[in-house]
Amino acid sequence: MTEAGQARRAPRQLTELHDVYDFLDEVRLRPGMWVHRSSLQHLNSMLTGYRVALGVHDVEEAFDFWNPGSQSPFSEWLWQRTGRSALGWASVIERQADATGQPAMDVFFELLDEFRAQDATVTGHASHE
Repeated sequence: MTEAGQARRAPRQLTELHDVYDFLDEVRLRPGMWVHRSSLQHLNSMLTGYRVALGVHDVEEAFDFWNPGSQSPFSEWLWQRTGRSALGWASVIERQADATGQPAMDVFFELLDEFRAQDATVTGHASHE
């Protein structure tokens, strides 16, 4: 999350967001506002809706959380770390969080940061902030 003593940035308006990662940055800032009970199952549903809206409105955007007909890049990366599972990424992370006593949303964002850092190393594309 934020470092001690570091100022927390102000939330942005939806019109200021450019992609799913901007949206997730807003969720990270105020998860209780966006996601009921900070449930990763609810976040997964929101991301599925986001992906459906991209398709309905014919918007081209890289999307790492759900690909119709194939495994998502985030899920593939997670399975390499944890072993393949019939469960979706949200269930796997929630189980990991329960086992370690950490909030699932915190574990998700830690893993997301690792995924994005590795993706930037592999593709040469730095994540924007």
